[in-house]
Amino acid sequence: MDVSATVLIIEDSPVVQHLLRATLTPLGLDLLFADDGESGLELALAHAPSLITLDIGLPGIDGWDVLSKLRSDPVTAGIDVIVVTAHAQESMREAAADRGAEGFVTKPFRPAELRTVAAALLARSPAACAVNS
Repeated sequence: MDVSATVLIIEDSPVVQHLLRATLTPLGLDLLFADDGESGLELALAHAPSLITLDIGLPGIDGWDVLSKLRSDPVTAGIDVIVVTAHAQESMREAAADRGAEGFVTKPFRPAELRTVAAALLARSPAACAVNS
């Protein structure tokens, strides 16, 4: 496709934002960044990204609440979400899936793993471009 996919990164850590940018930029994606849950929800509604990466430990509205609000709004309900969190417990992975997240990657993440998960989700997104992994 001629249109590039847009990924919204909702992450409060500038260091992790930088790592996510370095990891996803080689896929030819347009990236948007939000430092907290509230601005993440606003950007999701305004831009309807193809994919969202979502930290759980956000200031203000936490990632669980963001995910719940994304899933309950018809505009954002169909956007794939990858939870990217430092909480590696299996219960967190299960909670993310139960709440509607399509992917789960733990910090510190391996760039290849995140690219693989993102590319797989984008490949099934009708609004996304073809992504080479």
